[in-house]
Amino acid sequence: MELHTLFNGYIYTDEKLKREQPKHWHFWLPLLSYYTGAYSDEIGSLTLDDIFQQDHVHLLHFNTHGKIQPRVVPIHPALWQSGLEQYLTQIKKLGQQRILFDLPAKSGRYSEKVRIWFSGEGERQGYLQKCGLPNVDQQGMKTAISSLRLNFEQQIRISAIQQGHKSSLHYLLGLKDDGDIVTRPPLAILKQITSQLRVINPNITWQRFLDRH
Repeated sequence: MELHTLFNGYIYTDEKLKREQPKHWHFWLPLLSYYTGAYSDEIGSLTLDDIFQQDHVHLLHFNTHGKIQPRVVPIHPALWQSGLEQYLTQIKKLGQQRILFDLPAKSGRYSEKVRIWFSGEGERQGYLQKCGLPNVDQQGMKTAISSLRLNFEQQIRISAIQQGHKSSLHYLLGLKDDGDIVTRPPLAILKQITSQLRVINPNITWQRFLDRH
């Protein structure tokens, strides 16, 4: 996936599209997916209680995906720089609990709504096409928001191997290692590994999203 184009698309610039109906989750979901490797159903289920600090590390707690193990993922500095703290303050003022409170569930899942918005369906263009990106890859497979998880995996795999802590890769992805549940590695190690994720666009901020015209 062309990350530079994706994170410089209209959501992250100064101008709205004509007839656009912006939602907070349009801004935050791609960022959270890229910087945490979580699935959209997991991200859609996050609540304020899932954000906490331990041993001086700010964490997101994911525990809602049946096939994926519960885990904590350090919050990448780029998310704070994008205005996450201000956004969380706004959520509390609104009396909301769920982080992506304006993302509705369809058939009990958040991923269906995300899929249509991101990849499109039929005649309806998704965010990808509106950014000039194809929604089908070179192998003819549909490009989905979960492609950002694959990018997360590729980056932290390199970082985990360099740290000599490959079990951290399995843990951060919520996967078992040879059928065994992975014990949580030290938070300092997890933070060190995830901090290596590349910042694609340092000019992204939630306030800029709100101020678009």
